[in-house]
Amino acid sequence: MPSRKTQELLIMVILLEFTKDIWMLPAPETVFMDSANMRHVLRWTHPEASCNTTVVYSVQYQGEFELVIKNGSWINAPDCQKIPHTDCDLTFDLGSDSDYNVRVRAQCGSRLSAWTKFPFNRNNVTPPVPDIKVTTAGDALLVSVRKFPLTAITKVVVWKKDGEQQASVSLMAADQEVLHFAALQEGAVYCVKAQVFLKSDMHSGYTDSYCVSITAPGAPAWKEPTAVTVTVVIMLGLLIGFFWSIVHCYPDSCQKYFQKATLPHFLQRENFDFQTTMIPDPQEPCEETPHLLKAFTVEET
Repeated sequence: MPSRKTQELLIMVILLEFTKDIWMLPAPETVFMDSANMRHVLRWTHPEASCNTTVVYSVQYQGEFELVIKNGSWINAPDCQKIPHTDCDLTFDLGSDSDYNVRVRAQCGSRLSAWTKFPFNRNNVTPPVPDIKVTTAGDALLVSVRKFPLTAITKVVVWKKDGEQQASVSLMAADQEVLHFAALQEGAVYCVKAQVFLKSDMHSGYTDSYCVSITAPGAPAWKEPTAVTVTVVIMLGLLIGFFWSIVHCYPDSCQKYFQKATLPHFLQRENFDFQTTMIPDPQEPCEETPHLLKAFTVEET
């Protein structure tokens, strides 16, 4: 039969376990990493527990350096401390290709839950299909790809339409902005597709095929817009010079440039004899009006 002291110890352990279940919050559940378009967001679900205030969450992460060199220490995710929502963007925190441990816990007032851990390595994430842009410049083909992490390599496949069996494959580093394919056949149609590879050999699917026509060999893409621009600038310069000369043209200086043309000799005035004949106006006969004269005589008398 156990001693009295042993019995008290057993009762105390049972009470501690019982109160622990009552006073501690349940840990967050269904923890997973949502990786899309090279963004890594940790997500979880609310624990089923009553809380008089808002339940908040805190997230920490641990890389190989913290695990080995710093004796298993953890780093607080700066944007995910005591947050009310159930997601945390760790894209910039988990920036290397090493293995990470991530953990999250809940808090209600002074009550804390246990940590829920989740292992993560971004090399195990399938990269998204890249976004590519295909343009032409004379007899050349230019391919640009959306930026990826420095560990990513983009495989670009180019072929003449209806001849994919003779396709050309090129690799494009993550820090390379444009891939250039020169000396292509004039009038031919070329197609392009691409996919992304990570250092861990994880790769995306291929993009859709983008097909473009090669118009003119050796014709720089800048030639036509440059010619138009130069023509417009020259015309504007001529117009400005013309209007300036009109506004600033003084009479003395203008007479030097804008002189009247002399008339031919046979049109000059002295070669003509102009004579003017005055024709007198005929005078109308006046007739006396007896009635008016009579009235005038009566008034005077």
